[in-house]
Amino acid sequence: MPIPLTHPRVGVGCIVWKGDQILLIQRGKPPGEGEWSLPGGSQELGETLFQAAIREVREETGVEAVARSVLTAVDNIVHDAAGALLFHYTIVDVVAEWRAGEPVAGDDARAVCWAGPAEWERLVAWGPLCDVLRLAWAQRQASR
Repeated sequence: MPIPLTHPRVGVGCIVWKGDQILLIQRGKPPGEGEWSLPGGSQELGETLFQAAIREVREETGVEAVARSVLTAVDNIVHDAAGALLFHYTIVDVVAEWRAGEPVAGDDARAVCWAGPAEWERLVAWGPLCDVLRLAWAQRQASR
């Protein structure tokens, strides 16, 4: 039986750039089990957003990255078929740069890959994340 929700949880998603590609994971557990997403998860008590983002990237992929900025925030609110609230995350998306390591699925990830725009448009099913990736791409192109 799920733990009753009393408030939203803070989650982080980390947009790790390596050249013009972003690191993606295939989620290994709910919410979004089996879907392609950014490495990320819940922020822990006493941890900054940047620390949480980099920790989650390391745990889920083995990649080392450096957090640079906050891009945006989105809500992930999931109900079951009867309308009961299952999950409520406010996800803060952090932009980071790859520093070292080849991605290997670990922790909550089934699979990992580097993906450019054509690949992530094909792999990512969740609309709000597609919007985040498009925003990240536009920002990266504008900074060149």
